[in-house]
Formats: sequence, structure tokens, C-alpha cells
Amino acid sequence: MTASYSTRFSKLLKVLLICFFAGIGQYSYAQAGPPVDSLKADSLRKVARIKKVDNFNQQYDFNDLTRAIFHPGKKPDTLKKKSGITVIPNIAANPTIGAQIGIKAVAGRKLGNDPNTLLSVAATSASITTKGIIYFYVNHNIFTPGNKYNFQGSIVAAKTVTPDYGIGIGREVEGGTANDKILADPTHKVYALHSQYFNLREKVYKEVEKNLFVGAGVSFDIRRKITQKDTTFDGTPSSVYNNEHGLPQDHYSANGFLFNVEYTTRDNQNRAYKGIYADAGFRINQTWIGSTKSAVQFTTDFRKYFSLSESHPEHVIAIWNWGSYLLSGTLPYLELPGTGKDGSFRSGRGYTATYFKGTQFNDTEVEYRFPILRNKFLSGVTFFSMQTANDEQGTKLFQVFQPGGGAGLRVLFNKATRTNLCLDYAFGKYGNKGFFLGLNEAF
Repeated sequence: MTASYSTRFSKLLKVLLICFFAGIGQYSYAQAGPPVDSLKADSLRKVARIKKVDNFNQQYDFNDLTRAIFHPGKKPDTLKKKSGITVIPNIAANPTIGAQIGIKAVAGRKLGNDPNTLLSVAATSASITTKGIIYFYVNHNIFTPGNKYNFQGSIVAAKTVTPDYGIGIGREVEGGTANDKILADPTHKVYALHSQYFNLREKVYKEVEKNLFVGAGVSFDIRRKITQKDTTFDGTPSSVYNNEHGLPQDHYSANGFLFNVEYTTRDNQNRAYKGIYADAGFRINQTWIGSTKSAVQFTTDFRKYFSLSESHPEHVIAIWNWGSYLLSGTLPYLELPGTGKDGSFRSGRGYTATYFKGTQFNDTEVEYRFPILRNKFLSGVTFFSMQTANDEQGTKLFQVFQPGGGAGLRVLFNKATRTNLCLDYAFGKYGNKGFFLGLNEAF
């Protein structure tokens, strides 16, 4: 790389950093909730095939840029020396969480010598905000040599603030009781629910056929010390819901068994160019293992990727559909599926987390991904989504849809694992808009 080229990239870095910190400092209606790292189980295929697609020597990532700035005479690392670890500051700001600072890291490594073994990944993050939110988590997704077993799990400990806009998809209630109008508030008044949250989840998958896995596991979700300031006459959506469903106001446990079937042919879990990812499963909460209420949920996750060019495979159309459906029983209020409640907390960009929710929820998204620079250091995306949910006043799933959309910039942080820093500007209805930050693609 020439000196003039490095100089241009040095200037570009300064511009990016200015835009980055200016963007995240905006008081936008950004999604508030757990960190947004995507860790769904998937694959990097055989090393030979990866090399043909990625052409690492022609790519430029954040490590190359920092080396050019701080160590201009140092030669680029070889692929064998390339680290699979990405560490970045965890910085954000919005009206719900205040200003946030912390650190997050993502790591990827293939275990064993079998070339068919899929990539194992892990992530961790710790952060604190000016409104007293503290969040720590560790996620792992490990494939043993030859893909004999796949272990997926997480540990979360947090002191949280969850924005609450009621139940439903924004349809105004005609008639009904006062409680009905509180639950499905057309004015979208927001309430802040404070709580302590703990989660322990572990699933074990076994490959039964090529690319096909079956798995089972457990999940323990516990919330304690749930409080909200506006509780006059129990007139908030959560208090009305809890009273109607016989749930305590200040705590709950949602403990259950997980049974899943997964099929995957994606070439990369961080940023796929082609392939399919599909997962369907049941969650069965049971009171005899400590759950406050029993319930049965069915959840589906489908993703399809179309590369539009053999010579430039980064031109991709990506399609995602995520849905969760209560089949029987009762879910605690904060466990209802909704905006940003998917496994990676990325659905429904353009709306605050849990802005729409119900016992039945579905989100469909389409995204176009394209390179901006020839060396792949900068890429862009445009996206569009449609959410739908039921409510307790007669609105059915797929009866009302709410749109969202936007565009974003991608900075290549680690070319060996296709790890991107994602900065999206998204917007929806009811004045929702803002910047959404994440590590790796939304799906």
C-alpha cells in the first residue's frame, strides 16, 4: 500500500470516528436492551472455499488501518497470524438508558483439524450507563471437531430499564374498558420498568445429517425487584396485564425446556454471502422447575442469502423472518415476544425494543448489502421491515403491519472472520427514529 493511500485512509479514519461518536451521542429512540451481538449457530465452510471467496490479500480491515497509522513501516500480518478476536468500546446513548460506556469482544476459532468443522464463536460485554443500568453477559456457540456436538449458551446478569409501550401493534381500541385502552394505548405512552435480570441458558445440538442438527436444553429467566414510577391505581400496561393473568407485580421466573431443529448452509455466521439458516423450536415453561406460570411457545427463525455476483459476492440480498407464538399457558409480561426480542436483539430496527409486542409476533426484513470501497473496508446496507402482532382486544396476527426501514454503514473490523462494526440509521412510525449500533450484521 502506498504512502498516499495510507494518508487517505488516515484522514478517512478521523472522519469516521467523528461521525461515529457524533452519531451515537444523538438522543434518538434507539433500541434499549441487551447488547446486540449476533450469535446464532452457523458455519464457516472448508478453508479452501473460504480463501477463494474472501481474497484476504485484497481486503483492508481496521487492524490494517491502525497499523498504517501507528506503525507505517510494519508489514501486514499473514492470514495464519490473523487473530479471530475483535474488541471494541461499547458506547451508546438514548433517552431510556442515558449515556453508556463499556467494552465488548467477539472471538472465532475452528476446533480440531477436520476441515468440515464449523466455526466456534464466543462474545462477552460489560457496560454501565448514567441511569444506573449495569449489563454483563457471556455467549458461546461451540462446535466440537467434526461437528459431532454443538453447544449454545449464555449467562446474563443485569440491572436493567425496559421501555414499555403496552401490548399490540398500534391499533386503536374502539370501545372497550379503561384497562383495554391502557393495554393497547394508541398514544404510545412510555413507561420505564426497572428490574434485576438473570439468565442462564444452555442447549446441546447433535448433527444427525449434514447441516441438520437436533437439540435440547434449558433456560432460566429470573427478574426481581420490578418497579415503575407511574403505578397510580395500577394503571400501567404491565400492572393491568399482571392483574388479569394472576402474576405478581414485582418478580417472576420463566424456567423451561428447549427443543429445537436447525438446518444451516450459510458460508459465514457473521456476514453470510449465500446459504440458508432455519431454526424451529418449542419452549416449555413448567412450574415444577420454578416457573411462575406454565406455558408453551413455538419460535421460528428463517434466513436466506442471495449473492448477486460471483466476482463480487459481497453484493447480497438477505431475507429474514422471525416469529414467536404462544400456544398455551401464560407468559410473564416482560417475556412477551416483540420488537428486538429475537435471539440477537436486532429485529425491528427503527423502533425501540419491545415497542410492539403480543402473545403472537412476527417480523420480516429484507436487506441489500453492497461494498463501497474496492478493498471492502467500507460497505453499506439498505433495509426494510414489517412487524405484526396480536393484542388482547381482538386484533389478530397478520391483521395490522407496521413498517420500518433505513440504511447503514459497515466498517470491516476483522477480515478473517468477516466481523463488521454496524452503524444504522433507521426510522418507523409514531416518531421512532435514530442510530442503532451493533457488532456484525443484524441477521
